[in-house]
Amino acid sequence: MRWVSTVTAAAIGAGALAGPVAAATPSAAAGQRAAASGPEVRCTSTDRALAEKLSHDISRALAGRKSMASLSFYDRPTGTSCTLGAARQYDSASAVKAVILGALLYQKGGTLTAREDALARKMITESDNDSATALWKELSDLRDPEKPNPVRIQEFLDRAGMGNTVLDKEGSWGLTQVTAGDLARLLRLFSGGDDSVLGSGARTYALDLMQHVRPAQRWGATAGAPLDSLVHVKNGWLQRSRNSDVDAFDRGDWKVNSLAVLTGNAYDSGLVVLTENNRVPEGHPAEEGWNYGIDTIEAVSHAVYRDVYPGAERYEPGRSLRRGAATAG
Repeated sequence: MRWVSTVTAAAIGAGALAGPVAAATPSAAAGQRAAASGPEVRCTSTDRALAEKLSHDISRALAGRKSMASLSFYDRPTGTSCTLGAARQYDSASAVKAVILGALLYQKGGTLTAREDALARKMITESDNDSATALWKELSDLRDPEKPNPVRIQEFLDRAGMGNTVLDKEGSWGLTQVTAGDLARLLRLFSGGDDSVLGSGARTYALDLMQHVRPAQRWGATAGAPLDSLVHVKNGWLQRSRNSDVDAFDRGDWKVNSLAVLTGNAYDSGLVVLTENNRVPEGHPAEEGWNYGIDTIEAVSHAVYRDVYPGAERYEPGRSLRRGAATAG
């Protein structure tokens, strides 16, 4: 019998104010998020003690954090899963690039042209925004070039059962609304054995790109992962502008997201952590909001991997954000 442990994650996300570097459209979910009550960490497992410990330790990792956070975790070998606000929508930033990759592979039957392969590689391993825009347009209805409607990405979402993901239909792909639950479903798709949506070659290709993300971008949901696992990752970060046409909830806010899959040596797990409300104190460097979001994610990541893989040697990622660079990735 599966056992359910429920523990309240105290004070996750107090008041909010914040919105993107390159887009002024306010977040569609902002009002819902501002009014939402704090969710609870819920873990289930075939191992009762593990479920209870995860619920407690994830809640403790988030206690006192000012970030608003949601997560979804699964571990197939132990039959374990954890969620926290997994249906809450967040601005995707570059986390949506994993979705674009899945849609591209789905539409192409896993066989890409040399140009598509080059764009996909840059999009995932370097988080290149121009490559993401090019593939977004390739998967869109371009009857109005100023507002590429990503109809073929939507077809993939429908097929993959990612019904809570809302694509931005005006071309600002980083403002796509994603949920931890849907992104975990995508990770299960990439790492599983089901050929009904993506064939084995396409799944292997996606994981290979995520395994070769450059070292400076391997932070987040990778932190504390066992050193003998293969770690596949895609992160996203975005500081919304302070312009008056951006919803007050989003103005100046850093959105920092991370998704990771562990495979190899009998590992088979996925973790998604989405955050927002990562504020920069007045007069402080902008990077502080970015680092605060990462610290929130890595606190969760360490707690999860410590409990599920006790005694393992740990991976500790670096991070790098160039001063003066665009604040989206």
